[in-house]
Amino acid sequence: MINTKKAPILFPVEIAEHQDRKWKAFCNVMEASNLQIPESPTVICDLKTAFLFSDFIFNNLTRKTDFFIELFENNCLYSAYLSDTYAKSFSHILQDASEEKQITEITSHFRCREMIRIAFRDLTGYADLSETMSDLSALADACIDGVFSKLYDQFAARYGIPKNQSGKDQNIVVVGLGKLGANELNFSSDVDLMFAFPEDGSTSGKHESISNHEFFLLLSRAFLKVFAGSSSASFIFRVDLRLRPFGENGPLIMSFNSLEEYYEAQGREWERYALIKARVVAGDKIAGYHLLKRLNPFIYRRYLDYNTFESLREMKQSIDFEIQRKGFKGNIKLGTGGIREIEFFGQAFQLIRGGVSPLLQEPAILKVLNILVEEKHISLSTRDELTDAYLFLRHTEHRLQEFDDRQTHSLPTEETKLLLLSCSLGFSDADRFLHQLHSHMKNVHYHFTQILSSTDKEQPASEKMRELSGIWESLFESKDREDILLSAGFQKPSEILKQIASLQNDTATRSLSREGRRKLDQLIPRIIEITGRSEQPDLSFFRIAELIKTIEQRTNYLSLLIENPSALKQLVSLSIASPWIIKFLTQHPVLLDELLDTRILYSPPDRKQLASELDKRLESIPSDDLELQIEQLCIFKQINTLRVATADLSANYPLMRVSDHLSDIAELILTQVLNLSYHYIGRKYGYPSCSPDIKNDRQGFAVIAYGKLGGIELGYGSDLDIVFLHGAAPGKTLGGKSQSIDNNQFYTRLGQRIIHILTTHTRAGRLYEIDMRLRPSGSSGPLVSHINSFREYQADNAWTWEHQALVRARFICGDPAISNLFKVIRKDTLMKKRDPSELLTEIRDMREKIRKSQEISQPDKFHLKQGKGGIIDIEFIVQYLILANAYQHSELVKWSDNVRQLEALAQAGILENNTSLLLKQAYLTFRSSVHHLHLQDQPPVVDQKDLLLIGSKVAAIWETYFMP
Repeated sequence: MINTKKAPILFPVEIAEHQDRKWKAFCNVMEASNLQIPESPTVICDLKTAFLFSDFIFNNLTRKTDFFIELFENNCLYSAYLSDTYAKSFSHILQDASEEKQITEITSHFRCREMIRIAFRDLTGYADLSETMSDLSALADACIDGVFSKLYDQFAARYGIPKNQSGKDQNIVVVGLGKLGANELNFSSDVDLMFAFPEDGSTSGKHESISNHEFFLLLSRAFLKVFAGSSSASFIFRVDLRLRPFGENGPLIMSFNSLEEYYEAQGREWERYALIKARVVAGDKIAGYHLLKRLNPFIYRRYLDYNTFESLREMKQSIDFEIQRKGFKGNIKLGTGGIREIEFFGQAFQLIRGGVSPLLQEPAILKVLNILVEEKHISLSTRDELTDAYLFLRHTEHRLQEFDDRQTHSLPTEETKLLLLSCSLGFSDADRFLHQLHSHMKNVHYHFTQILSSTDKEQPASEKMRELSGIWESLFESKDREDILLSAGFQKPSEILKQIASLQNDTATRSLSREGRRKLDQLIPRIIEITGRSEQPDLSFFRIAELIKTIEQRTNYLSLLIENPSALKQLVSLSIASPWIIKFLTQHPVLLDELLDTRILYSPPDRKQLASELDKRLESIPSDDLELQIEQLCIFKQINTLRVATADLSANYPLMRVSDHLSDIAELILTQVLNLSYHYIGRKYGYPSCSPDIKNDRQGFAVIAYGKLGGIELGYGSDLDIVFLHGAAPGKTLGGKSQSIDNNQFYTRLGQRIIHILTTHTRAGRLYEIDMRLRPSGSSGPLVSHINSFREYQADNAWTWEHQALVRARFICGDPAISNLFKVIRKDTLMKKRDPSELLTEIRDMREKIRKSQEISQPDKFHLKQGKGGIIDIEFIVQYLILANAYQHSELVKWSDNVRQLEALAQAGILENNTSLLLKQAYLTFRSSVHHLHLQDQPPVVDQKDLLLIGSKVAAIWETYFMP
């Protein structure tokens, strides 16, 4: 119940009397000064309200009536400012100042006048919290930037302009931290600043030249002198520089290189925490942007930073200890459930996840809370409770400080002042205000205590954990260790001890830092305990121990498993279900974070959700940062492949949904890769013109999928069989930064760029293996084919096996016009009438050639793909029947996947329904087995007896067509 509206409040008698006394005193001053008070009832009501709740406003308007004149003449009190109003206004009034004393007086007057305006609009409800914080921050920005600019000109006139070694002009960079950096400044706040300059060098003065460092040091000291004011009445803003490197004992200003070196070598977690809200507020803002970009890897790690947990926990404990030691009772910022705890809540997520979720690299806490909901890290109710509390506490903070422009966060102990505060917030008495305040602070503290607590409340018995720690640390005799492992659930304790010894003696383990070893000592006993209680304890421990060997050097991942017992349990379950998943996690340990949320892990998002997720990953990455773009594409692919695999293992996902989902992932990635590549090549060389039947505002390019992707049957480890087509017109590109190139050459370079992105190895892995051999003329043909050349090739030069491949081809992404042309070519090609005998012979010979090259040497085994009656035989049967009959049945070429092609063959009467159903069931059964064998890290081979009956039936159908 915070009053930000215009409805009048009925004040208690003692408050109303206090208001009347102030109003009469103001009227007397105005009368003595021959000044007229506006007759508007609204203005009078607003002035009475402002005077009642702010001695700061009352005292300044009664002592300095020029403030009143300035504010009312320009209608400032009843108008919202534009974002640059303060900067323009201050720059104008400061332009004639020539001495530091003048600068101080002008700035102090400007600051006081505008603070009156801001407090007035807040207290009377014309400004909401967002406007108030934004105005306070913009006012501080204007004062800081204006004073520095004025002083810079004065020092440059004396010493010359600072220049780097190349002769480029240099200016100071002022970084705002804390609430100023986040544009969340409170009414009587300090401003947290850090000073820097780009490069070493010297000034260009003819008579007196000094080093850049000395110039900017003198400039910074002069600024601090101005802001301190000549008296307590003329101070501007209190400046806090303790967040700079080395704190209050550190140098006042440093070069960019020195700053970067400091943070790389000595930066601590609390400094990362402070830099989250960093923003350039004055000086050379372009250089400042580049400085913050250089510091970004220090602030936000490019992986889920669970190592930060311990440091954050220490910070939290420091907060708790400070509250216990100093009390802070009634302190709405530092007390239990105060503003600081809300900010800590948001920034903890930012430090841990900001590197892999760029959206979290946001200084404003309310925006951070919204992003945490969107990213499903917190619930809506948590967001709402923290947001409501933040708004309430910040309003309360402002009303406390607006009373006499004093930096305080403590509630008044005097009853009348507490009642006055309560009334300023819309409450009729103090009890109601305190009840709501305590309710909000209770909610905040609850969420604050939960932020670093374990997600799993179950804690193993301390005695048992001491025993398991003794196993890992070899504190017991071998026999005792085996007995403990037996009682823990292991079947072959001697083998487990060998695996433990192997892990202890592994090179990665032996080279761990002290901190890394400490974390491993914490984690391994927990792994022993949880795997011992699993369905297959020995197998699970072996697989996870091998995983640990590959990830232990990145102690961040050890921290993740220590801090999240539920994730460790999930890992144990998956280790039993699939060795492939463990191998996948070994190759891509960034995916361990996915184990934290089983709701998403076992319910993969649909295509629309996938597209949105991918857009979010890429939207904040600079267009020229290819490495990070590929890295985010890889992480997207790996995360969603893991989700499909876990859903597949849990039996929640049928085969065709698995393939659909894996195909969706590939298609979305190809679409993004094409767009990134097209605009990269276009910006560099200009854009090509296309044939008349292709609109020039489109790409004139298409990616065509063959094979498993074309058939919407992608598996976990499938390559992508793709072909590139274009529709370039003769001529050269237009509008690029570099020299224009031939249109055909543009598309060749576009194809090369796409392949480069898809196959490049990054720290996050590689996107896909690419097979381009199905393009016209195979490996010896051009990388990208013109659509007309593709048409001619298919009509005149393609082999039968290439038409077989075309049966499973489809458009994936690119220009719709190329897509339409491709569909016509595919349809015309497949519907071509063929000699039945020649077709049968060529397809049979091709199948036998493949079979011999893939000879299976295990007579008692059935190869699901290559065996007689296997997947390839079914595909060849379908392709033969389509090529033989499509000239009479156009519906046969509508689909590119085997299942719907079999259904179409049955509907056309070419296959009997029973035969179509048998082939369809066999195909799905075999493919499902291949999927699950892949997850078990096994080849697509099964015992002959398991699928003998269905395979023999498929083989019989094959012989009906190909062995008459």
